[in-house]
Amino acid sequence: MKCGQAGCRCQHDPQARHGPYLSLTRVEAGTTKSRYVGAAQAALAREQVEAGKQFRAHVEAYWRACEQWADAQLDAPAAAAPEAVKKRASEKPLRRKSSPRSKRS
Repeated sequence: MKCGQAGCRCQHDPQARHGPYLSLTRVEAGTTKSRYVGAAQAALAREQVEAGKQFRAHVEAYWRACEQWADAQLDAPAAAAPEAVKKRASEKPLRRKSSPRSKRS
């Protein structure tokens, strides 16, 4: 990595560049966020990243199971549903309480 000092060797010699630097990069709300971590923090950061990947895998498996359950519920025959809705005509026909208005008024 080049530094910002004009007289530094890293500006002209690629072998004299600074580093290596370790960084964590993520996307948050469409923006890339980066953070440098020290060598002592790198092992902990790797463990955290791996734990995050495992968590996401568990969440994805949970969602797949929920979708399969929902699909099974939707594909079940209507007769198997408790108290299936029965359509029947009402006992009395509905009557209007007032006569319809004329379209001319």
